[in-house]
Amino acid sequence: MLGLIKPFEEINEYKSLLLNIRKNAGPVAVYGLSESQRSHMAYSLFHNIKRPLIFITYNDLEAKKVYEDLLLFTDNVCFLPSKEVLLYDVDAISRDIVSERLKVIKDLINNDHLIVVTSVDNIAKKYVNPNIFKKYTLELNVGDTIDLMDLTETFIISGYERVDIVEGKGQFSIRGGIIDFYSLTNKAPYRIELFDDEIDSIREFDILTQRSTDKVDCAQIFPARETIIEKDAVNLAVEKINREYEKRVSVKRSKKEREYDDRIKEKVKHVLEKLKEAIYFEGIDSFLPYFYNRFFSIFNYFKLTPLVVVDEPSRVLQRMNILSFEFQELFENLLSKGEVLPSQGELLYTKEDALGMLNEYGVVTLNVLPKLTEEFNPVCGISFTAVTMHPFHGQIEILIENLEKWKRQKYKTVILSGTPAKGQRLVETLKEKGIESVYYDVLPENLVEGQIMITRGALNRGFEYPIMSLAVISDREIFGEAKHKRRAVIKKGVSQIKSFTDLKLGDYVVHVNHGIGSFQGVKQLVVEGIKKDYLDLRYASGDKLYVPVDQLDMVQKYIGAEGKPPKIHKLGGTDWVKAKARVKESIKAMADDLVKLYALRQEVIGHSFPKDTPWQKQFEEEFPYEETPDQLTAIEDIKKDMERSKPMDRLLCGDVGYGKTEVAIRAAFKAVMDGKQVAFLVPTTILAEQHYNNFVERFTDFPVKIDMISRFRTPAQQKKTLLALKEGRVDMLVGTHRLLQKDVKFRDLGLLIVDEEQRFGVTHKEAIKSLKKNVDVLTLSATPIPRTLHMSLLGVRDMSVIETPPEERYPIQTYVVEYNEQLIRDAIVRELTRGGQTYFVYNRVETIRDMYAKLSVLVPEAKIAIGHGQMSEHELENVMISFLKGEYDVLLSTTIIETGLDIPNVNTLIVYDSDRMGLSQLYQLRGRVGRSNRLAFAYFTYKRDKILAEVAEKRLRAIKEFTELGSGFKIAMRDLEIRGAGNLLGPEQHGHMDTVGYDMYCRLLEEAIHEVKGENVKQSVETSIDLSINAYIDSSFIGDETQKIEIYKRIASIRDLKDMYDIQEEVEDRFGNIPESLDNLLRIAYIKALASNGGIVNINQKGNIINIYFGNGDSLKPEVVMKLIESYGKLITFNATKAPYFTVRLTDMKNSDILALLKDILEVINSLQ
Repeated sequence: MLGLIKPFEEINEYKSLLLNIRKNAGPVAVYGLSESQRSHMAYSLFHNIKRPLIFITYNDLEAKKVYEDLLLFTDNVCFLPSKEVLLYDVDAISRDIVSERLKVIKDLINNDHLIVVTSVDNIAKKYVNPNIFKKYTLELNVGDTIDLMDLTETFIISGYERVDIVEGKGQFSIRGGIIDFYSLTNKAPYRIELFDDEIDSIREFDILTQRSTDKVDCAQIFPARETIIEKDAVNLAVEKINREYEKRVSVKRSKKEREYDDRIKEKVKHVLEKLKEAIYFEGIDSFLPYFYNRFFSIFNYFKLTPLVVVDEPSRVLQRMNILSFEFQELFENLLSKGEVLPSQGELLYTKEDALGMLNEYGVVTLNVLPKLTEEFNPVCGISFTAVTMHPFHGQIEILIENLEKWKRQKYKTVILSGTPAKGQRLVETLKEKGIESVYYDVLPENLVEGQIMITRGALNRGFEYPIMSLAVISDREIFGEAKHKRRAVIKKGVSQIKSFTDLKLGDYVVHVNHGIGSFQGVKQLVVEGIKKDYLDLRYASGDKLYVPVDQLDMVQKYIGAEGKPPKIHKLGGTDWVKAKARVKESIKAMADDLVKLYALRQEVIGHSFPKDTPWQKQFEEEFPYEETPDQLTAIEDIKKDMERSKPMDRLLCGDVGYGKTEVAIRAAFKAVMDGKQVAFLVPTTILAEQHYNNFVERFTDFPVKIDMISRFRTPAQQKKTLLALKEGRVDMLVGTHRLLQKDVKFRDLGLLIVDEEQRFGVTHKEAIKSLKKNVDVLTLSATPIPRTLHMSLLGVRDMSVIETPPEERYPIQTYVVEYNEQLIRDAIVRELTRGGQTYFVYNRVETIRDMYAKLSVLVPEAKIAIGHGQMSEHELENVMISFLKGEYDVLLSTTIIETGLDIPNVNTLIVYDSDRMGLSQLYQLRGRVGRSNRLAFAYFTYKRDKILAEVAEKRLRAIKEFTELGSGFKIAMRDLEIRGAGNLLGPEQHGHMDTVGYDMYCRLLEEAIHEVKGENVKQSVETSIDLSINAYIDSSFIGDETQKIEIYKRIASIRDLKDMYDIQEEVEDRFGNIPESLDNLLRIAYIKALASNGGIVNINQKGNIINIYFGNGDSLKPEVVMKLIESYGKLITFNATKAPYFTVRLTDMKNSDILALLKDILEVINSLQ
């Protein structure tokens, strides 16, 4: 985009500015610039001065805007977010912000030509010596020789956590000659394979499947923390902490102060223990002043002296004062209560020190108005006359007038169109209006006077410089507040249930034949000299069952209602058989209904919509994000349904924020384009309001009339809407159950969209049914459903599932922390200060008024509203609407906010007693914030000094993992999906799911659907194999039991040779060369699959004899017998009993030869059976 900065170079003001900067005589003040003009100026200075540049503004929101604008001009720009200075004890912190910050530090160390955009908070922050980062940055190349001990030490000092399996950033694992690690600054984790001590290969791998993806030549280990602690630093810290603690307790104090001393004693003990064990802990950053005697600033991280640009210096200074005051006030308060140590108050530079550092560099201040600040006393001031572009918002005539005026005045006019497609369309639109323009994919370096140039790209705000005859119009001025396209993060399959990946000691399991028991681990037993692994299961009355690992496909982890233990069965009892039969009968009745309903639907003739119009294409191109693959598939499925002559009845499932609404909007647009009306039915008034506003905004550029009907519309408004609807003057009506009443008459309804059908009552559901009769229906569900259930229902329910997460939103800074009133006050006040709102989740209706009273005293300046499920529907909706309108600052509520609310202004969430809630609840609650371009905060609190119940402690540990790594995401999704399955199939079936466990339920459902549809499903034969061959996974090869079970489960699911090779490849990739005992196990699993397919019930070995038994004579064809005897002669004999069998006589054969022979025999049987 050099063409946009060239005009600067032609004017005297700019030349004078460059001259003064190069003289380096002192600060230079620039007046008259605002909004995107700041980025325009910053980039031109960066380009001409040929030095790195740091752009400092007064908060993160402004910094993010400047960063977004600079992306138009260069890729050499990064945004350094500020990090909260935490003095509280915290159990877990999410790593998103740290990850972003470390990426910037890495860029600064490696790149000498960079723009860093940040807020003044980062200028006040103290940093460690940048050379420490360089020291612990390690480049690994294929062919390098490494010492594993040294490498392990580098990982640990750099802040990585050693684990068995790498599931998140900042972790590493070493398994024999395989090293896995995930740097916070990389997009994917790396796997390094050693040959002796030499790097044989380096590969990226997928965190979900644990399989390698791409080979690379080198990988970089970069520190995983900002505070890196070396051994000398630890010794220094221990000495300083002890000295300060002794000094504090040696002074005579009051009884209350001595109580505080006990608290500091506990804290010091905890910190010293961690330091002596060389363990990083959450909150270690707040002890930075103890580790080093000298500190550095962000300026020291630049390779060359940066040019410093300070935006709005008076506001930057104001923020400096506030930051200093707030920190000091908090520190002194905590110090007096024994929560911190004295030197922790030295975490930030003083305002004087920070300004001193700033003025050591060439400073350029950007001011909208001429205003002097003595702290930045400029040697000269230069004014630019610039005008901020006013929005045209669809008023094409005003845009045309301006373009014609600028053309006459020989202006260089540039229009930024956002996307190339919009740019090309704009050229056509202007041509129709008699205005010639040219589209450039890349803007020329020399702009043409009197020409209107259109190019891709975006700015927050356009501008005009009369002195340069330059006008730049951004996409926002023409198309409205477009969000810029960001790539979706493809994490396919992230929400699929993998029941066995987290099977732990004491978990409940379901055996197909024996029912629900408890898992007690993997036991290795030696039977007749042969080693094998077994699953140790316990049943009622202490009964034990050892399940051979080759029968693991008979066992599934029990998944049912969250936190509700199932009934354990008795081995050999009838309870399980009865329970299974009961569930089977109920499922069959439901499957019968589903199949009949589906068949009936297929017989009805509905409206066939035509293919997409050009307007449809244009409408879809205006979607400001890149569609995820799942969205595209769902859109395609829905359009195909609409174009058929049968009425559509499709369910669209996907988590909150996964883009279901956009899919529904496109279906609605297609219906309206064919002259049909659309009804959009939602369960609550507040949702109707939100959807209505979203639709109006999305349809702005198209002649589609949208209206709403709910109790918030006056009778007169409703009457007017209903008349327009009846006459066909309303294309789309959004409404609550009011839309189902008899006086609502459509002229020509073509599409009904139902949001969250399970939240409507029985009578409303009946009304929906009658409305459905022969119109197309799309039902949306925000509770995701499991893919396994989706597959089971194929052919009886048309369903689309969106399981790809949307683009990465601004991260939610999440903390797990003991409840602390000062922390709560700080969090709410910080949100108030930036004009935002807070959710405070308190899940006990009976004492919610007491909590209201406490919060009112704690934060008297905040207006607090109460919301809970025991209020009447109208009362609750009024509270929600008032909160949505910003009439309250804090919503104190139960978990009712878990679904359905989308308020971008709420960016702080506080959850009281989070250890009492399920992970899926917390996951959904956290999704309620961070829905805008602001940094959001989530605090999962638990009571101070409360002795936690075992279940709560386990849950809290899971919450910590979820917070730090997102690893509990799998559990959260699983619980959510089971809830989704219950919503889809109804409460009765949900109960059955709890009775037999989710996996068994799905198996029975699939069987029932096949049976009802009259489809012949080949019954698989359960084969047992007993060979005198060691077949197990040695603990020296895979030590972690969870991973061992996962691999056993995968081996038990082998169905053909491709499966076997696939698992073999995966195991070699993840763990190294396969030992003989595991190779035997893989081959036996394939033999078992062949045997099962061939109708064989048992293969057993006694000495040199192997017998292969068939279930009955009917399952064996005569040609099999003839072929085997012909091929193997005396080696094999046939025994024609009621249950026929072959006898194989082994000569002096190795185990591998025995398995190869069995494989060959069984492949012959399979080819002829």
